[in-house]
Amino acid sequence: MKTDIHPDYHEINVVMTDGSTFKTRSTMGKPGDTLRLDIDPKSHPAWTGVQKLLDTGGQIAKFNKRFASFGLKK
Repeated sequence: MKTDIHPDYHEINVVMTDGSTFKTRSTMGKPGDTLRLDIDPKSHPAWTGVQKLLDTGGQIAKFNKRFASFGLKK
């Protein structure tokens, strides 16, 4: 490996949304810095299976009305 071309790889603290912490190694920041997560596997809908639909301006109703005739045939 060439010397002096790689970023500094050091230990940082990660704080999850529920307040739990763990240490990992990263090139982010300086040694001992803290990374606070806004979204993590404990709170993100992709991992929890809990999703919220926000109907802004009736877009979902408009979509359902437009494509109602394309439903499954019985």
